[in-house]
Amino acid sequence: MTTFVPKEVADGLEAARKNALRKKSRLRVRAGSKILTILKYWDNGFTVDMEDAPQLRGLVDLYDGTRHLYQCLIIASAEDGDEIYYEFKRNTLAVDRAPLDFAREVDAPIALISHN
Repeated sequence: MTTFVPKEVADGLEAARKNALRKKSRLRVRAGSKILTILKYWDNGFTVDMEDAPQLRGLVDLYDGTRHLYQCLIIASAEDGDEIYYEFKRNTLAVDRAPLDFAREVDAPIALISHN
């Protein structure tokens, strides 16, 4: 028995694998006005499809659907087949409000009610 697969079949299988990864992943990276689907994600980086991605470098934003997760400083680290691997130089959690510049008391009132 032979394990030879014709090139057309191998290309079709690879295209189906990439399509499944794109559909499964909710993670996106936004660099400027370009939004790319993240195929694989781990603590130190991520991969994107080489056909879609320009050579990204610098500050990008990571999203899970529409929720902003991280603001990252990235560099391209390697190319493997048709995927580009990017590593984080800095990965900062995105927050929806400015940090406080004072210590909040545990028993402080939430709001004040004035007398009219």
